[in-house]
Amino acid sequence: MRPVLPPWSGTLAAKAAAFITVMCCALAALLGVLVHVQVTNQTVGQARDQALQRLTQATQRYEAGDTLWRGAGVDPPGLPRRLRELAVAGDRGTMVADREGRPTMWAAGPVDGGRALAVAVDYSQQARTIAGLDRAIVWSSGLAIGATLLVGAFAVTRVTRRLHTTARVARRISAGDLDARVNDPRTGPRTQGSPQDEVAAVAAALDSMAASLQGKLQAEQRFTADVAHELRTPLTGLHAAAELLPPGRPTELVRDRVAALRTLTEDLLEISRLDTGRERLELDTEQLGPLAERAVRAAGSGTEVRVVRDVSVETDRRRLERVLGNLVANAHKHGRAPVVLTVDGPVVTVRDHGDGFPEYLVAHGPQRFRTEGGARGHGLGLTIARGQAEVLGARLEFANAPEGGAVATLTLAAE
Repeated sequence: MRPVLPPWSGTLAAKAAAFITVMCCALAALLGVLVHVQVTNQTVGQARDQALQRLTQATQRYEAGDTLWRGAGVDPPGLPRRLRELAVAGDRGTMVADREGRPTMWAAGPVDGGRALAVAVDYSQQARTIAGLDRAIVWSSGLAIGATLLVGAFAVTRVTRRLHTTARVARRISAGDLDARVNDPRTGPRTQGSPQDEVAAVAAALDSMAASLQGKLQAEQRFTADVAHELRTPLTGLHAAAELLPPGRPTELVRDRVAALRTLTEDLLEISRLDTGRERLELDTEQLGPLAERAVRAAGSGTEVRVVRDVSVETDRRRLERVLGNLVANAHKHGRAPVVLTVDGPVVTVRDHGDGFPEYLVAHGPQRFRTEGGARGHGLGLTIARGQAEVLGARLEFANAPEGGAVATLTLAAE
């Protein structure tokens, strides 16, 4: 089973810290080993030369019949067995071993009678030097790793902080705040011509994308508002003219189309007002159950209302009725009966038993002027419902029931 890592382990700062730590430890270990080996070889070499030189002097005194000094002797006690065997075989050698609890450099060579002449040189100072060097390497490596980690953490934190800022701005843009910008100081006019790092390039690209997207959306909103406003005057004339036509089937068709065109124009005007974000709420305390029943009656359709748990909500009654009316109308228009509106506390669901919402709508929400499957309409009803819900501070979600049918869920803030 794969182990579950804590969330912080996946951050760029944690990965950078781990990488710096591993590289610093590897570099410190490599340099420490090299220094240790070099100094140890030099120290041991000097002690070995000194011991061999004293062995030569002891051999000369032994051959001349003179008394050997302290630390030299034939087969002295404490002489390492391997070194004695080497000397008895006719070779000279050295070895570091303990003698009476002290580090000693032994040097031994052959003498008559299959014996070994050996000298012992105190090796304590050299051993302390090497041990002190090893401690210094460990402490200096630890300090170097700590200092490198601090510097690296400072540098990486600055980068990650800028990345987090860029990510927050991107989330604000995706949530609809098209005025959000990173405004990285490294992308300002004063830095023109100077090299930019990758984070600044990403921030500049995001700001440019947001500005372009905002310009296109504002142009679309202006176009929608202008078209709707320009259509109102001729539509008023058409409506007046249609009322003057003599009764008959052609007159009914003309009046029906003029009414549909007027409804479309009013929907476009409402969408343009929602796009500007200037809508103002008229809040009042309402019982959600009776309000839902009024919205269903106003829609004039056979919708069943179920109140599981009624609550009081502070809301704009007109806007909330508009949202519920659009959801019910959409369920009857694009779904199949029975259509059920359920109030369960601050949550209102509208359920039909048709083919369900299209996949694009469930994934991305309603899109104006888009319908699928030969459905009639302009895709504005749900768009208006989503916009009015946002003005109310409510959450409107779309899903398909497992057993079939579309489910729209409106979640309000209860008192």
